[in-house]
Amino acid sequence: MSYIFGGKMAIQRPLYIDEIFKYINTPFIKIVMGIRRSGKSTILKMIEEKIKDSLNVSDEQIISMRFDSIEFEDISYRSLYEILKNKIQNGRKTYFFLDEIQEIDNWEKVVNSIFSDYDVEIFITGSNSRMMSSEISTYLTGRYISFEVFPLSFSEYLTFKKQYAPLKNNYEEFVEYVKKGGFPATHLKEFSQDEIYTIVNDIYNSTVFSDIVRRNNIRKIDQLERIVKFVFSNVGNTFSAKSISDYLKSEKRVIDNETVYNYLEKLEKAFLIYKCSRYDLKGKEILKTQEKFYLADSSLRYAVFGYSSDFVASILENIVYLELRRRGFKVYIGKYGDKEIDFVAEKQNNKLYVQVMQKIEIEKTEQREYEALFQIDDNYPKYVLRTDEFADGNYHGVKTVHIADFLLADNW
Repeated sequence: MSYIFGGKMAIQRPLYIDEIFKYINTPFIKIVMGIRRSGKSTILKMIEEKIKDSLNVSDEQIISMRFDSIEFEDISYRSLYEILKNKIQNGRKTYFFLDEIQEIDNWEKVVNSIFSDYDVEIFITGSNSRMMSSEISTYLTGRYISFEVFPLSFSEYLTFKKQYAPLKNNYEEFVEYVKKGGFPATHLKEFSQDEIYTIVNDIYNSTVFSDIVRRNNIRKIDQLERIVKFVFSNVGNTFSAKSISDYLKSEKRVIDNETVYNYLEKLEKAFLIYKCSRYDLKGKEILKTQEKFYLADSSLRYAVFGYSSDFVASILENIVYLELRRRGFKVYIGKYGDKEIDFVAEKQNNKLYVQVMQKIEIEKTEQREYEALFQIDDNYPKYVLRTDEFADGNYHGVKTVHIADFLLADNW
């Protein structure tokens, strides 16, 4: 199902809408977070419509405000409190939808006061570190639940595309998805690959310069961009802050490890990258060195560097990582002796072990990828994900699955 908001087509994303709606009329502020242009604002609009339709709520009870508008550029938190208070409906619940509210200093105090003192539901969105600050814990302790919105999954990409073009078979469409990525704005009509990268490059620049440089008063912009490009070039590779520091020193750019860590943290808090720690499966502990970093969307790498088939194997790993995160798994790199498992994914009492590859061309490679999983002696599902014609079957308890089929499966 699709809707028209502000003259633009918007397509349902039940993965998020249904999950958020479970918490309607519960004593929690709903915080929706994610990278710019991942669809947070549209999801809020769809929640509005669903509340009106299913709860018999009038238009007057719905209050929507966007704080990245110039209208609120110089507003104080005290003024914001008065504005919101004056919009509350007497005798009826008021539903506030506050988009990009982190633009207002001390917004947490306002939200906490309104939520505590009046009969309201509050939904807020944000796309940078101020949504993850210590103030949230201080002022909203026990009163909020957060939802992270990612760019389109492969399944969502297919839903979007079929609105404007006939679909090919799933494997052919998966090739397109790998190349074009999943930012919703790039899949509302038939854009060329170059047009998509132009749109994504704008998202990248907005994120780096608005959510990182401007908010953190970073002066050495060139230094930051070099770190970003190093991370983008090394998706799927383990490295440390020292690796980046040594690389920059080789380019006559002196930077200490602590500064590198600070930059990486800022990139994470802008939802541009995700850190994936290593987990020692024998020692049952998270290791604090040689992490991997993955991108919020594969198209970011191509938008910055241009498309290259040489990088596809790493992008496949990135896509699987994001899908595991979308479905609520905590994800680690598995270390088992001298072997590495691409992903160990855990959610409540569920666990998966996953190896990801583009294709296996020699028997030695196949043996290496499967042996790492054979050594794990528990009964949790083990997968080798591939994109070649042999990606189907069960080999000594290890499931071999095409990556596209894995991404579209309802359960694993």
